Amino acid sequence: MSSPILHFISPPIPYFIDCGRAFYCVGERHVSRNSIGVFDLVVVTKGTLCLGEGETEWIIQEGESFILRPDASHFGTEACNTNTEIIWIHFHTFGAWEECMSMGDCLDNQSALFASHKQTAYLNHSEVCSVFLPKHMRLKPKAMDILEQFFQLEDEPRSLRNWKRQSVFQIFIQYLDRELASTSDGTAFNLAEKIELFIRQNYSNKITNSILQSVLNYHPNYMARCMLKVYGMTPMDYLLQYRIEQAKKLLVQTEWSATRISEEVGFQHGSYFTFCFSNKEGISPLNFRRKMRGHL
Repeated sequence: MSSPILHFISPPIPYFIDCGRAFYCVGERHVSRNSIGVFDLVVVTKGTLCLGEGETEWIIQEGESFILRPDASHFGTEACNTNTEIIWIHFHTFGAWEECMSMGDCLDNQSALFASHKQTAYLNHSEVCSVFLPKHMRLKPKAMDILEQFFQLEDEPRSLRNWKRQSVFQIFIQYLDRELASTSDGTAFNLAEKIELFIRQNYSNKITNSILQSVLNYHPNYMARCMLKVYGMTPMDYLLQYRIEQAKKLLVQTEWSATRISEEVGFQHGSYFTFCFSNKEGISPLNFRRKMRGHL
């Protein structure tokens, strides 16, 4: 069975809550639970675990991971036929998330999930990105080594242990996210990230498709296809969105005029900045400032 993908938007990054080990003797099975309120990442380190979620059944083999949703019913579908050991990690997020059947579905709905996230996560002036976690996957030795770090912290004082576990958890989900990206279409993801990085580092300067072609040495049509696949928009669309996101930060954090802000973020004309901002945000730059400060 191909694995669905859990698509998270951050910030905030999905955060660690707790972890532990569980053991099942022959004849025992996973307990039944309903809407436990946290994601439950299960890694089988020995044996086999048979799980059901909703109407779907899964067999998790040794060395594989599985993520149970916080809003679904979970249950053991069969008793273990051999002694089985698992690592479990509970985590959650304040941000938007969804489960998709494929990476293509995730990317198709990425813009809509971004928009939902910005309304519900109180981050309507922050830059956001996607985190993709496979619901079911085989873990490589490096991932298993990262997991073991959770339990090497048992001798640490609690105040330090919780900080360090959060850090290890973020390294672990970053590893899963990068592994999924590399197996989906590594070339497209790598090029899209190079384009995105160049835009972020140079957005206040003039950027065109010709400039991107000369810097990255790829045809504009191919770069557009890669950006559409990974970010759901062309390089020029991403540039416009990024400039507006930076303008929103300056509108909130400074007293600068709209004209000065437009120049700071790379617009050549203040009137065009106002048009683009109003067209994308549904509100003028100055009214956005008033709204964010509670004056509208």
